[in-house]
Amino acid sequence: MFSRPIARWKGLLLPLALFFVLAGCQAPIAQPAAPAAAEPTAASAPSAAAPATAPAPAVAPDGQEMLDGISVGFTAEGYPYRGNPDAPVTVYEYSDYQCPFCQRHVLQTEPALSSSFIRTGQAKFIFRDFPLDSLHPNATPASIAANCVMEQGIVPFWRMHDLLFRTQDEWASLPDPADVFVRLAGEAGADATLYTTCLADSGIAERVKASVAEAEALEFSGTPSFNFVVEETGEAYQLVGAQPYDTFNNWFTTIADGGSPVDPAAAQAQEQPEFPAWAMPENWADDPANPGTNLAGDFWRGNPDAPITVVEFSDFQCPFCQRHTLNTQPILDEQFVDTGDVMWIFKHFPVQSTHPFAFPAAIFAECLGEQGHFWEAHDLLFTRMSEWSGSNLETVFGEIATQLGADADLLATCRADEATLQNVQRDLTEGSQFVQGTPTFVVIYNNQGRLIPGALPADQFAAALNKLLAEAKGSE
Repeated sequence: MFSRPIARWKGLLLPLALFFVLAGCQAPIAQPAAPAAAEPTAASAPSAAAPATAPAPAVAPDGQEMLDGISVGFTAEGYPYRGNPDAPVTVYEYSDYQCPFCQRHVLQTEPALSSSFIRTGQAKFIFRDFPLDSLHPNATPASIAANCVMEQGIVPFWRMHDLLFRTQDEWASLPDPADVFVRLAGEAGADATLYTTCLADSGIAERVKASVAEAEALEFSGTPSFNFVVEETGEAYQLVGAQPYDTFNNWFTTIADGGSPVDPAAAQAQEQPEFPAWAMPENWADDPANPGTNLAGDFWRGNPDAPITVVEFSDFQCPFCQRHTLNTQPILDEQFVDTGDVMWIFKHFPVQSTHPFAFPAAIFAECLGEQGHFWEAHDLLFTRMSEWSGSNLETVFGEIATQLGADADLLATCRADEATLQNVQRDLTEGSQFVQGTPTFVVIYNNQGRLIPGALPADQFAAALNKLLAEAKGSE
């Protein structure tokens, strides 16, 4: 989500939360929610097992190709579709194979939509590529892979489409997913030689770029996004995000009744919701009464006038947060924070259901922060995570406090103070509207919030930030 904005500050809290929860993948800087790189706060959707060998496609008596009892084919423009070619409503789905919210839509919502509207002939769905490269570096290669399989037929394409989403967790965070894509292409029924030859065809990449341009022309900035077209009248309605089944049902029902559906995100954006204090630039100034924290009460580092601000929601007992802090953050500090290009803000998000010692660690860090040692405590807690995540918690905490020269009495008083607990709980509440795993980063630039859910490799995170910096410097 970072070449295209996720949400504008106008109506930030609800639209931002709505996009993060429902759409998830906004034109960004980068992401994973690659589950391999982010620790989920809830169980992931189950992935259906893919067949080892693709069965032969079925053909209806009229020559129409079928897949799982559904008509499939190509439009006059060459776009792949599922459903009745003469359906009264056509839904153009703009999607990103690496976007976790697109995956959620395909695995959780699409089967119900298929049963209610596609199989019944009420709608056909057309798939359009919308890889958000700055957020999902493997998304365009996945789109190219799917398009090369599509060169061998519509049925192999839809099988590949489904396989890419089902196996997203496997390939999303790989430095090079090519071998996985070759395997999936074979499982989809594609000829390996033809597939490999196709990958070298520059025309395929241009096809994907054209699809992206089409989405941008519709002013879509996140995935998945849907353009509903009423075939009889040509009227079009846009729906953004991995919406629940009920929303789609309401839209189809409203259109069938001759009405005009309303995007829930647009409706909420007009309600003038409150802005979250932590996301307002005027609250990023240092608090004179509490040096080291800003006016929103959060610990920060870097240049308060930096063109880019990163707000990190993290959990001291999360191994992916630890990996980010120890491996990626030093590189980002050197390239962006220490140079004054990025201000970094930390917010607590202890996932108590899986990390029972994360909340005490957050309180401990807060209290050391009151004595001017937050960032040192932050680093030591992650470095020694395996030591304090258990019965040795108090022993290790004591060693860290001594190492930092903290006042033991002040520390004990702070840790027992209800206000300290409330500070941590405040962060948890603020993040719960959109954080689905830790770490999660909100990148704020030019009055736009953009999401990176997961521990990206340093080079990918740096590339995302460099992209925004280039935009910032280009506009000066």
